[in-house]
Amino acid sequence: MKLHHQIQGEGRPLLILHGLFGSLDNWASQAKALADEYQVISVDLRNHGRSPHSDEMSYDAMAADLVELLDDLGIAGACVLGHSMGGKAAMQLALNHPERIERLIVVDIAPVQYPHHHDDVFKGLFAVDLSTVRSRGDAEKQLTGFVADPMVRAFLLRNLYRTETGSFAWRINLEGLHQGYAGISAAPEGKPFDGPTLFIKGGNSDYIRAEHRDALLGLFPKATYKVVEGAGHWPQAEKPALMTRLIRNFLES
Repeated sequence: MKLHHQIQGEGRPLLILHGLFGSLDNWASQAKALADEYQVISVDLRNHGRSPHSDEMSYDAMAADLVELLDDLGIAGACVLGHSMGGKAAMQLALNHPERIERLIVVDIAPVQYPHHHDDVFKGLFAVDLSTVRSRGDAEKQLTGFVADPMVRAFLLRNLYRTETGSFAWRINLEGLHQGYAGISAAPEGKPFDGPTLFIKGGNSDYIRAEHRDALLGLFPKATYKVVEGAGHWPQAEKPALMTRLIRNFLES
């Protein structure tokens, strides 16, 4: 699978991986800020953005996609940053191919299996009747009954695009993500990665909890931990300057 990606800057390679229903655009401001010192490679993971679609949605498959990308770019080793689902993909890459990882940053996700908690999102996205949508505003009205948070609706609707015929379609493989959700909620598995690792938690988010400590340190024994106070699950959007500083400090330490 040839993943769609964008490259900015020169220097040590830094791979950036987005979360579920996202795309490389979600990290655009961070990529731009870090490109002054790093070769930033922003990636659309499988079934997202402009990357190919597939029926398989496992972290082993995503890790293999990333190794193929690194090979295609001639990169032997890279720093890797992943958020949410992308954080699990980054963790699985480190567990499967530790020799390819210089430093690992995981944003607001733990190496555990999570319960299904996107049911309303899937119901809402499937409920949008694309044949009647003439604008994103039309789609948002249909989505509002399922997703109350306007910030989340705006995030989801970034996946909507206008085709050459003028109709609207989803860039994400909605059916593939729905069918593959068990793989998305699963925990990464493998032998412990003993390289330098930073976990960043949004202070208002409950994705990383105290009860995850043993699982986290069991797989990433050299992990350190930072909390972004006043931020939720998207600290890169809510506290961008602080996130850039935390990322840069860790990569340069």
